[in-house]
Amino acid sequence: MITWWCVSQEEPWTWSWTPYPGVWIASLVPLFAYLAAHRRAGRPFESKRVWAFVAGVVAFWAASGWPIGPLGAGYLASAHMLQFLLYTLVAAPLLLIGTPRWMGERIFARMRLSKLSFKRGKSLVAAAAVYNVGLLLSHAPITVEALRGYQLGSFFMDMVWMLMGFLLWLPVLSPVTEMRTEAPLGKVAYLLATTMLVAIIPASYLTFSEVPIYSIYELAPRIGSITAGQDQQMAGLIMKIGTVPIIWGTAAVIWFRWASEEARADSRR
Repeated sequence: MITWWCVSQEEPWTWSWTPYPGVWIASLVPLFAYLAAHRRAGRPFESKRVWAFVAGVVAFWAASGWPIGPLGAGYLASAHMLQFLLYTLVAAPLLLIGTPRWMGERIFARMRLSKLSFKRGKSLVAAAAVYNVGLLLSHAPITVEALRGYQLGSFFMDMVWMLMGFLLWLPVLSPVTEMRTEAPLGKVAYLLATTMLVAIIPASYLTFSEVPIYSIYELAPRIGSITAGQDQQMAGLIMKIGTVPIIWGTAAVIWFRWASEEARADSRR
């Protein structure tokens, strides 16, 4: 049987490179479609956007393929958590940044999401709620045990994380500016509240639990001298600390841009 996506194998880990056809297809098809859409539309390539999109594809490939993909699927809870952060905090925002407005409008029209907007508080609360429900459910032991043992299940979990990432960043980075929330302070508050409040619950539980909660990682062949308990603690720390540089960095950029615009407006007045 061909292993097309990373899945729990229950075999001793080896550092020999293993290709996963599904990962390569899922990475290259969007990239080729992106480039082809530019050519069909006769639109010029914006170098910054193209490089951002390529970087997003690379981040997706790194999270899905060898070695992080198989490690996260069945060996290390810490790699599992690293995958989650790569999908939601790196790949998704880079892909959105790399998508030009005209392409975003076409995508949303085909998906019948043209009327979607995050300008009001209720829509932001709904986006934050869906993201955090997905976070809790996808990291619940019963979910991990049920999905990681099957290729389709593991693929489904990874795609859900990507969708969660898009949902998290759309109110801030949507290629269609009319969909975004307008207030800079609202963007900052949304990002901090969405990623910091609820996530502290599973992160703290993983960090301070005295027993491993994921049997799939507890019973997996050990890699080096790291124990299942140490691996789980690292997973909790990655979830707790890994969001800080990206989310706080983004919040800082939004804040300083807003402050700079306000200063320029004051000087003109």
